Amino acid sequence: MATPEQWLAGARPRTLPAAVAPVLAGTAVAAYLDSVVWWKALLALVVALALQVGVNYANDYSDGVRGTDADRVGPMRLVGSGVAAPPAVKRAAFAAFAVACAAGLVLVVTTSWWLLLVGALSVAAAWFYTGGSSPYGYRALGEVMVFVFFGLVAVLGTTYVQTLTLPLPAWYAAAGTGALACAILVVNNLRDVPTDRVAGKRTLAVVLGEERTRYLYAFLVAVAAVLLVGVALETGLGALLGMAFLLPAVPATRVVLDGAGGPALVPVLGRTGMAELLYAAGMFLGLLLT
Repeated sequence: MATPEQWLAGARPRTLPAAVAPVLAGTAVAAYLDSVVWWKALLALVVALALQVGVNYANDYSDGVRGTDADRVGPMRLVGSGVAAPPAVKRAAFAAFAVACAAGLVLVVTTSWWLLLVGALSVAAAWFYTGGSSPYGYRALGEVMVFVFFGLVAVLGTTYVQTLTLPLPAWYAAAGTGALACAILVVNNLRDVPTDRVAGKRTLAVVLGEERTRYLYAFLVAVAAVLLVGVALETGLGALLGMAFLLPAVPATRVVLDGAGGPALVPVLGRTGMAELLYAAGMFLGLLLT
């Protein structure tokens, strides 16, 4: 039976930066508009965290029962390593989704009922990434959905529930945050190219090949920087505090472009997650002070 520490390990990879960053970015724009509603921002964070934990457990379950994690390089998986039974991991995923739905329903009731559809689509996207009979994560669409749901939807949704508007800087912030969220998945899939090919998992990295995937990672980092400039032009120079993300992102990009593979890419995951968090936190602090 898995220990509490092992359950936490199963939920932890990329969870905190990928959940906190969109909420910070969306709230940054609300701060610029002087429309922050802190309790709604907190509920948005609960939704984001619960969805991230849920998708981690869902991926653990689905990849584990398919045998994709049989020869895994990265962080431990509960099902693939055999430390937890698949039904227990599946229940954990749906428990996390239930928490996200409960917090999201409060935002729906206090904001707008059309957000209910957005929430339902978000949960479905989290499950069918690797779940179901035809998971889109096995069809080179993972990065697209991460950009949409952990970039656009998460950031714009956070801004909207607080301001009831979707201003242009929120779109820039959402796209920039989404680009870095995609970069995390890109390097994750780059690390797993050899094992994914054997398992028949057609990620974008498998389709593009390792060389082009490395350039894609660098491109996403550059796009995030350009979009942050867009936020600053629409709001104020304070947003450029988010450029602190380059401190971990530049060394990570060098490692990727230098041809690192396998276990050598594991630290890049942490650096990219930290880059995403600094991107949003710097933007938030800058616009809050502005």
